[in-house]
Amino acid sequence: MGLLLDRLTRIFEEGHGDELPGLRNDAAFAPPGRPRPAAVLIGVTDRPEPGLLLTHRPMEMRQHAGQVAFPGGKLDDGEDAVAAALRETHEELGIVPAEISVIGTSDLFVTGSGYEITPVLGLMRPDLPITPNPEEVSGWFEAPLRYVFDPANRVRKRGEFRGHTREFTEIVWEGHRIWGVTAAIIENLSNRMAWEGLGEGLADD
Repeated sequence: MGLLLDRLTRIFEEGHGDELPGLRNDAAFAPPGRPRPAAVLIGVTDRPEPGLLLTHRPMEMRQHAGQVAFPGGKLDDGEDAVAAALRETHEELGIVPAEISVIGTSDLFVTGSGYEITPVLGLMRPDLPITPNPEEVSGWFEAPLRYVFDPANRVRKRGEFRGHTREFTEIVWEGHRIWGVTAAIIENLSNRMAWEGLGEGLADD
């Protein structure tokens, strides 16, 4: 994973060196009070065409049923964001933390439901054995990183949420509808990173 890990680390650090205006956030729609801390894993697979690991929530869930999501959840007592993202990924997909090379944490995202999410970027080898926990994951897929990062594949829409009209981003790949918080986090990270040439030359590595 040496070449891609080096590239991801470099463009991640370069992209997070300064303040970036215009990042997506739903803090204006959040309920009053301190948001609850949570974390998600933005898991990139080490391929000549790097992929992004995403899940579908079960239709039986009370909130966000059937939606596309990153592995993740609330922080347990004493955890930081990285530990929570790795633990949740293990619980949801059976991927052990040792298989993930953590690159860093990105911009906080406050959701309209009152969570403050820390995205954690990590790289993993391709074709890891994945065992979804059916209580939390109905399925998973891997979308090309360059596809979901490309602004040409994002559509801005408007919808109603708790009595407010707000914009949201939608990305559709092979029938998978990525939208809401997940798409917004992807959009923020793609605006931070010079991703366009990320996979060049990896097939010869």
